Order: sequence, then C-alpha cells, then structure tokens
Amino acid sequence: MWYIDIMRLLFVADGRSPTTLNWLRHWVERGDEVYLASTFPCQGDPALKGFELVPVAFSAAARLNPGGEKSGLRDSRLMGLRTWIQHWLGPLTVQSSAKKLRAIIAEVKPDLVHAMRIPYEGMLAACAGGPIPLLVSVWGNDFTLHAPSSPLMGKLTTRTLITADGLHCDCQRDIRLGGAWGFAEDKPSLVVPGNGGIRVDQFFPPSIKSETPLVINPRGFRSYVRNDSFFRAIPLVLEKLPETNFLCTSMAGNVQAMEWVARLGIGNSVKLLAPRPHARMAELFQAAQVVVSPSVHDGTPNSLLEGMACGCFPVAGRLESIEEWIHDGENGYLVEAASPRALADAILAALEDGELRLSAQKQNARLIAERAEYGRCMAKAEAFYLQLSSGNG
Repeated sequence: MWYIDIMRLLFVADGRSPTTLNWLRHWVERGDEVYLASTFPCQGDPALKGFELVPVAFSAAARLNPGGEKSGLRDSRLMGLRTWIQHWLGPLTVQSSAKKLRAIIAEVKPDLVHAMRIPYEGMLAACAGGPIPLLVSVWGNDFTLHAPSSPLMGKLTTRTLITADGLHCDCQRDIRLGGAWGFAEDKPSLVVPGNGGIRVDQFFPPSIKSETPLVINPRGFRSYVRNDSFFRAIPLVLEKLPETNFLCTSMAGNVQAMEWVARLGIGNSVKLLAPRPHARMAELFQAAQVVVSPSVHDGTPNSLLEGMACGCFPVAGRLESIEEWIHDGENGYLVEAASPRALADAILAALEDGELRLSAQKQNARLIAERAEYGRCMAKAEAFYLQLSSGNG
C-alpha cells in the first residue's frame, strides 16, 4: 500500500527569500507540518503550522516592500559598511538569538531542523543545540566570502558544520569546502540547486526569441557582484551594437546605478527595474538573448539557471562553481568579472552568433532537465529529509 511519511519540519531561514518560499511550498503541498523561524521580518504564510520571528545580526532593522519582498539598499556604497558590521559584529548576536530558537525547537519538537544558510541561520541553529537532526544549506558565498571574513565568522562556521547532521549545497565545490571547514565526510550530503530546482512549467524558452538584442542582469546589488564592470561594459557593447537594450532587475532607485547610467550616458539603453514576483521573472528571461552574472564569489545562482532554462545565453564570472554548469564557448561564456572589456566582448560574441545561442539553448535545456528540474531535485530532497529525520544519517 502506498503511503507518505509525514514530517514535522522547522525551517530557520530568511522568510522574505524566494528560495525559502520555494522550499516551504513544497513541504506544505506534500502534507508535512511546516514551521518557520524567520530571521527577517516577513509576512507569515497562513499555510504554515507556525511562524516566529528570530532576528539575528541586526536583521530586525531590514525593510520590507509593500508586497512583503525583501528590499535592497538604495545606495550600494553603504553595502561595504553593512557587510563589515555583519562580519565583525553580527556573530556577537548569535548566542542571545539562539535562546529564542531553542525555546521554539522545544515547543515544536520537529523531526528535522533545516537552516537555509550558514550565516546566520545555520550558526543560530547550531548554537541552539539539542537532539533534533540539523540540516544546513550552503548559499553561494558562505565559504568563499563570509567564513574567512573575521575570526569569529570562521569559528561559528566550523561549529555549524561540526554540529550539522546533513549538508545541502548547490555545487560540488561546496561539498569539498564544507569538509575543509569541519563537515565530516562520512555524514550525508545533497547537491541540488539552492532554490530546490527550476520549475520548467514556468521557466522555459519561448517558441521564438526576439531578434532585438536584449541583455538581462538579474543579480541586483550584492557586494560580490561586479556591477561596476557591468555598467562600464555597456558603452563598449553599444559602440558596436547600438540597438542593444539592457534590463537590470532590483536596481530601481539605487543611487549608484542611477549615477553610473547618467555618467556613462546610457539612459536610453538601460532600464533599472523594481523587484518583481519570482514567477514574473520568466517573462523577462524569455525576452532576452543573454543573461549576465558578473560575480566574483558564488555557488550556483538560481537566477543564472532560470535564465538558462528560458533560453538565455549565459555570460558569467569565471568561478569553479559555475564551471560545473558552463563549458566556456559551448553553452556559455566565462569571463573575468572585474573586466568591463571581457564582459563586453563576451556579450557581443553571444549577440552576434545566433547559431551558438541556439546550440547553447538546446544544451542548457538538457542540462536543466537532467540536473536542475524541480520535481526531480525535490524527490532527492524528500529522500534526504527522511534519511536524516529517521536518524539514519
């Protein structure tokens, strides 16, 4: 007789994040009892069995957009200061916040706690302690950027990985780095995209791609994304293909983005867009020929995979994690993200070679279907959850 193993799950996560929401929705729809301890202010979903706010590292001060989505800094020059505060002062808040999470765990009595990032959700869950199995997800730069940023960040990263019973990463590189930071190689691990996978019923290529040159940068403003190089590459592209347009998501109102556009005289070719619901990103990707991810720290960006699923030719920073998905010159281009000239040359090469874009689209469709399709990935996640919650990790 067919049956389903119902689990009681507690997520420690940023409740504003589309990645978090994607995971929560799966387990709710599966019929599990799902609880969320959000580290950031957000709107609790009525489908959840329980919702609590557990601020850490000054996250209670974060702003929300009217729709509940997270809002970035309007002046990206403040990001450096914010990052410094998070790396050096944020760890000092973990122990006090862990007390509240410990009480939530004692009340909920979950079968499994899933912390969906190391700083600070994984650190929080590890410090909360207890006998409940702990699964920790690694987000793109947890090891390469955050862990070595300060002595206490390194110490808490190691404590988290020693405590964790299971590790979820979006690339094989982070399984290796997890071991270097303290995760025992005999413990179970899972490699699937960070957001659980690509919903190919939403993110798929259009029947016909427009011939109007359109490039999308979906990364918004992050300290590890070289948007300075990206904006400086735009005039170089326009010199050769002046009809090219550029879409920049989650950049509307960003002071530095507006300054770059004005200083470089590219206002007629660039649209700075406000954040939009995750599902609506598909229509932007479907309209574009090229997706750009000029990052210098990353795992596997969800937005890069979504763009590839929609038939965009990827141009990304040359990183070990991205090389697990892109073979340079075949299904995308890998470049030095700090070089505007390299970015521009790759964008131009992609826009001018329709046959290469079509070949890459076919390759990437197969790649997404085999390694990143949501249903297939979440089936692996279900088996992994059951393994950990049953104590057979």
